[in-house]
Amino acid sequence: MTKNNVLKGVFLVGLGATSYGMLATFVKLAYNEKFTTAEVTSSQFILGIIGVFIINIFQKLTKKEAVLKATSKNIFQLMLAGTSLGMTSVFYYLCVKYIDVSIAIVLLMQTVWMGVLLEMILDKKLPSNQKIVAVIIVLIGTILATNLIYNQKPVDYHGVFWGLLAAASFTTTMFTANRVATKISTAQRSLYMLLGGAIIVFGFGLSTQTTAFNFDIFLKWGIFLALFGTIIPPLLMNAGFPITGIGLGSIVSALELPVSVLMAFFILGETVIVSQWLGIILIIFAIILMNINTSKLKS
Repeated sequence: MTKNNVLKGVFLVGLGATSYGMLATFVKLAYNEKFTTAEVTSSQFILGIIGVFIINIFQKLTKKEAVLKATSKNIFQLMLAGTSLGMTSVFYYLCVKYIDVSIAIVLLMQTVWMGVLLEMILDKKLPSNQKIVAVIIVLIGTILATNLIYNQKPVDYHGVFWGLLAAASFTTTMFTANRVATKISTAQRSLYMLLGGAIIVFGFGLSTQTTAFNFDIFLKWGIFLALFGTIIPPLLMNAGFPITGIGLGSIVSALELPVSVLMAFFILGETVIVSQWLGIILIIFAIILMNINTSKLKS
């Protein structure tokens, strides 16, 4: 693999992670305009599905070779896997409703140790010492990054609850997305997973929306949410990961954390103290430590 190809992969994954990092700030801004969680999630998924559907049609029309079609089994598996994607959006956006974006993203990054735990259960073997050390560093970094030591005002437990649920469902999404129907195109996989996620999102919307649905969300924030949450990141990261490999790709995708905190700091005016930045650095270091052996580049 050439150096230029690796750099291309790093750029794609990094851009995808950066897009994800911007998402929570847009959600917070939508909340400031009195839009509900149901309106935010519904607009994101509806416009996201339309966008990915158009991409699928474009691929079929432009590709000279026949695109491998998903079977009924593939569609069912992907939609089932996509339900965790829908739950991640709902849980994470509920989390952002109660606590600062800079803390919410740290809670979402608990996928690092949750992934190790899930891997241990599935593979039925203890994690390596390297992963155990990385998990300990993540937990220490989390204490610092959420400002649990110096914060005089306690973090809302509702936000912590939804944030940890978002991390758990996102962990499930990452595992299933890399194991289900991997032979069909990325665009097809994204579409069916979004359709599965939409079932959760629409169910949540119908059960929680007590006022008339404000369709202004589609033009004001829905386009941004769809682009940066359901269209751009999956396509870029799925294109970049095969080039970088899982190890290097995971390290680069950690960009989501500082980008999200910086967006919250500059746009939302959230306070981020030095100890929180130290915690963020520790979490990124733990991700690097966990993947260092698998990120060696081939000459």
